[in-house]
Amino acid sequence: MINIIKHRSTYLSIAGTFVAISIAAIAIFGLKPGIDFTGGTLWQIKFENESINENSVKDFFVGTLGIEDVIVYRELTSQTIIIKLPEVNEQKHQEYLGTISQKLGKAEETRFETIGPTVGDQLRSRAIWAVVLVLLGISIYIAFAFRKASYPVQSWKYGIVTLLALTHDVLIPSGILAVLGYLKGIEIDTNFVVALLVIVGFSVHDTIVVFDRIRENILLRKGNKTFDEIVNDSINQTFARSINTSLTLVLVLLAMVIFGAPTLKLFTIILLVGVFFGTYSSIFIASPLLTLWYKFGKNK
Repeated sequence: MINIIKHRSTYLSIAGTFVAISIAAIAIFGLKPGIDFTGGTLWQIKFENESINENSVKDFFVGTLGIEDVIVYRELTSQTIIIKLPEVNEQKHQEYLGTISQKLGKAEETRFETIGPTVGDQLRSRAIWAVVLVLLGISIYIAFAFRKASYPVQSWKYGIVTLLALTHDVLIPSGILAVLGYLKGIEIDTNFVVALLVIVGFSVHDTIVVFDRIRENILLRKGNKTFDEIVNDSINQTFARSINTSLTLVLVLLAMVIFGAPTLKLFTIILLVGVFFGTYSSIFIASPLLTLWYKFGKNK
């Protein structure tokens, strides 16, 4: 049997270090928003001349069209060029398309999307509220669901501990994306918000399994076991299940990273990171925090 509660200080220190680094990265570098949140144009073009690469397209937009703020990269699956630039109206769209055909050769437009700055602001605001409300809603639900297990720890503390664990799960992928945005120019979009919500849902599922076993063991309360011992027993009883569930999902996500579409690679990597730290928080953060809170309240 693994004595996780005995070494809770170590596990919580590791989590605290990662959270502190993530908060620092977000504060220093910030999250680089994509056109979903800032507004702009996403243009996908397939050139008949396959020798035209992303560098020549970027040089064309900067040198010929005079658009400095442009991001160009190749989508390997369809062998198309994806261009991100400030908002372009329909008149400019047709003008640019004609110039591209004249200067770079025959081109087939496969995608053209424009999002205005007002819509981008609305999406950004709603995305933030979605994450915040999901975190609060889950915490309130858990506090209500564990109302019959209010001894020796009040049920609302289960909700607060869950909120802290989920915040840990959200902050770390966000910190990684802040660093990648600074180093590689990677932007966040609505897919990132979806990934965070998936991570939260997966993590809270694991946390509830452990908490539910704690509740059962408290109600049974065999012998004269302390609360720390009951929690440690509960973690060990659900440990294999948590690891096996996470490992199954990790294998699927790894397959998607290796064989999946390049456009989904970043989304999948975020999920991989989130699943790893979500599993860690369910086992090594949530329940140890519960025992610390109990210990603090008892001493007080």
